[in-house]
Amino acid sequence: MSPGGQATEPELSYEQARDELVNVVQRLESGGVPLDESLKLWERGEELAAICQRWLDGARARVDAARRARTDAPAPQD
Repeated sequence: MSPGGQATEPELSYEQARDELVNVVQRLESGGVPLDESLKLWERGEELAAICQRWLDGARARVDAARRARTDAPAPQD
């Protein structure tokens, strides 16, 4: 449960969030969507963008950690 008492949906994968975000953007750009639905789509798009950003930040941290581990490791002795 979230702090507000509502059940939270499981975290989407990066690809799932990105694909849904692309769909949301296409629907908004196509026009003809009522204002209330447009606002809901925009809010969902913001949520999806945040999910994608968390995945990208995590990937960056893993790459940085791997680089540090490689450069911090002692050179092999022959």
